[in-house]
Amino acid sequence: MQDVIPVPTILFGAFDRHNFGDLLFPHIAAALLAPVHPVFAGLVERDLRACGGHRVEALADLAQRWSDRPVDIIHAGGELLTCDAWQAAVMTLPPEEVLDTVLHFDARPRQAFAWAQHRLRLSAQAPYTVQRPLFPHARTLIYNAVGGVELDHSEPELRHEVLANLRAADAVGVRDTVTQAHLNAAGIVSLLMPDPAVMVEELFGDLIRRRGGEGEIARMRQAFPQGYIAVQFSVEFDDDGTLTVIAAQLDTLAHSTGFGIVFFRAGAAPWHDELGGFARTAARMQTQTRVFMSLDLWDICALIAASRAYAGSSLHGRIVAMAFALPRVNLVHDAQRGKQAAFAATWEDAQVPAAVQADSIAQAALQALAVDPGVLEAKARQLAGSYRNAFRTLCGDRFSQRNT
Repeated sequence: MQDVIPVPTILFGAFDRHNFGDLLFPHIAAALLAPVHPVFAGLVERDLRACGGHRVEALADLAQRWSDRPVDIIHAGGELLTCDAWQAAVMTLPPEEVLDTVLHFDARPRQAFAWAQHRLRLSAQAPYTVQRPLFPHARTLIYNAVGGVELDHSEPELRHEVLANLRAADAVGVRDTVTQAHLNAAGIVSLLMPDPAVMVEELFGDLIRRRGGEGEIARMRQAFPQGYIAVQFSVEFDDDGTLTVIAAQLDTLAHSTGFGIVFFRAGAAPWHDELGGFARTAARMQTQTRVFMSLDLWDICALIAASRAYAGSSLHGRIVAMAFALPRVNLVHDAQRGKQAAFAATWEDAQVPAAVQADSIAQAALQALAVDPGVLEAKARQLAGSYRNAFRTLCGDRFSQRNT
């Protein structure tokens, strides 16, 4: 009797670079897919195991290797629908190559796109959405809790490609009502579901709590025995005026609560977070601060889980805080737009602050700290249950499930 060759499952996403949420997604999906062992794929080959990620294979290589056999493909999650080829290619560059590359292609969009296609070995405008012809014998193509809040503002060519790729999928899950409305307008049916990171406490809570008693996190807890607020913001807030406002707000917050301030990076990929902005903020403050240096995925989770609250620009900083039933608030430039506001509007309780500008951080964080812990606990349980059920619905009977 001839052995049956198992159909490979490709788990695809932006975990080919250091970004907090993207690094979490494959861990969550793999846990729920067990005993299936997926192949982890991004746009470039990368080994991020040293910081808690995965060894990632390039999608172009897999497309060549498996062009003649059936595969199952799952997009692991994230704001994938609006990431163009240029952004994707730059974010996967080594840091030392970014500035020269950006300067070289400044004001040359056609050449920049051609360079990105060459680097990624894909012709796509939106390379984090798989074009089904890449895998002619694909058995299943699924989008899991993806976002595209700004899809209506994307270049027409990119938007048309994304919508065509979604129409070719077997199932589409989205994580906010704004993205869902964009797809509804295009006649694409989607399942509304929370972001995968709402599962982090349920699936990995014991590991994360153990990390919270060790190493650098233990030192932060010793430095601030009364507790600390975990704070993060990306380079888009890194101008002197904004940093001065952030510093004053954090001083007010620390004075009002007695908590310390611990800065951390939620992403080290280009255009994410940089230590320089934290140092310049701390220099403007009267409050004692610390900078958390680890870029390990589980250390970052543990730092947030051991905090009294989270405040920052990272959507997944917020969602991990949600999973651990902690107060949270997002920092944004425009409180009405963006993925942070869209996710909060879709899933948060009205009494929990959503996304605020820099001059409202202290007020919003104090409001979050005043919310009944029971409300936060109930929300964490509700979101985890909703995601698990939605993931089961999205995948149907195609995959085995853990703990179902």
